Amino acid sequence: MVDRLNKQFDFIREIDKEKLIGRQNYLIDASRKENDAEHAWHLALMAVLLSEYSNEPIDVLKTVTMVLIHDIVEIDAGDTYAYDDAAHNDKRERELKAADRIFGLLPEDQAKKLRELWDEFEANESPEAKFAHSLDHIQPMMLNDASGGKSWLEHGIRLSQVLKRNENTGDGSEALWEYARDNILMPNAEKGTLVNDKADDINSFDKK
Repeated sequence: MVDRLNKQFDFIREIDKEKLIGRQNYLIDASRKENDAEHAWHLALMAVLLSEYSNEPIDVLKTVTMVLIHDIVEIDAGDTYAYDDAAHNDKRERELKAADRIFGLLPEDQAKKLRELWDEFEANESPEAKFAHSLDHIQPMMLNDASGGKSWLEHGIRLSQVLKRNENTGDGSEALWEYARDNILMPNAEKGTLVNDKADDINSFDKK
């Protein structure tokens, strides 16, 4: 039992490093950028509160666990900004290597269980993974909107970039995607917080 507990606490201590991994999105008061641990916590509560809007019935506890661990690999791999195309070239390789090391700290049964759940999130095929991805995409939009678009403005993000990134967000929750599009993205495009380079054809955009 002691050996098992040692491995579990090694993992628990290791994942504390998520608190040190900065993201590009600002907190709602725009005072500073959020970190990975805060992001995961936020998604976990969103999964509990918003599960009724999933396109398909989901196991909420499974989804909560999935979002809590989905960015653990960034302890080694670092946060890859959603709109940094160059950084995405080796993102998969970096994150797979990190997953091997970090989940490998756990006892074998728990390492297997959590690694399989992380792989399921990455595959984005199950109802839980699709809903988790919807939340993972919508939460940064919400923070950008609430912070006056601070991160979008810093990086000169265009509406077309956000729409491209969210092509499949509706696969997990059409209701949440439509809400975010109509109440977050489009108002920000209209006021210029997002560069509105889709002004002429936004009405024909696939609402998927």
